[in-house]
Amino acid sequence: MTWLITGGAGYIGAHVARAMAGAGESVVALDDLSAAVPERLPADVPLVRGSTLDGPLLKRVLTEYGVTGVVHLAARKQVAESVAQPTRYYRENVGGLGTLLDAVAEGGVGRLLFSSSAAVYGNPDVDLITEDTPCAPVNPYGESKLAGEWLVRAAGRAHGISTACLRYFNVAGAAAPELADTGVFNIVPMVFDRLTRDEAPRIFGDDYPTPDGTCVRDYIHV
Repeated sequence: MTWLITGGAGYIGAHVARAMAGAGESVVALDDLSAAVPERLPADVPLVRGSTLDGPLLKRVLTEYGVTGVVHLAARKQVAESVAQPTRYYRENVGGLGTLLDAVAEGGVGRLLFSSSAAVYGNPDVDLITEDTPCAPVNPYGESKLAGEWLVRAAGRAHGISTACLRYFNVAGAAAPELADTGVFNIVPMVFDRLTRDEAPRIFGDDYPTPDGTCVRDYIHV
């Protein structure tokens, strides 16, 4: 089969593309390059520049490359930005997904994996979050991801598409140096950036119920 990876030149997308290509899968990446590094992709993985809001482009790519499965990673992902620009987040994260699902259904693509987020849970007052923890997002980013899950499941039922949604927490690490996250809004590169400049890392918050008052976050290696 051939897989389309949306957001394929991004931090997570490039890891997925490299892992899948390394496993012998046929892969094509789609990315608007707004937050991506094309050089992260393996040389034998074609890159199509474009947006998931572009329906004709999506249909052409699915047909031209004979795509049979999609890994959907493309999305806006900054919480503060989502609060300031909620319509943009709904348009790109939910609208782009809807356009993609239309193309997938029309093209007879049978599988879709959706990159959701632990942000769908909001701030539950529990010690351990599970898949059964009620979803109560607290910002437009989390809302757009939860709406995306609903849309994916509904489209899957309507069109016979096999779907799954991943609600992972903060992603960190690198499978290779050239795949490292250089984003200015993620804690690990922020810490190393300040250390490189001989500055102390900045930790926000000092009133959490922890031994030193700082927050605790869950991380998953990319």
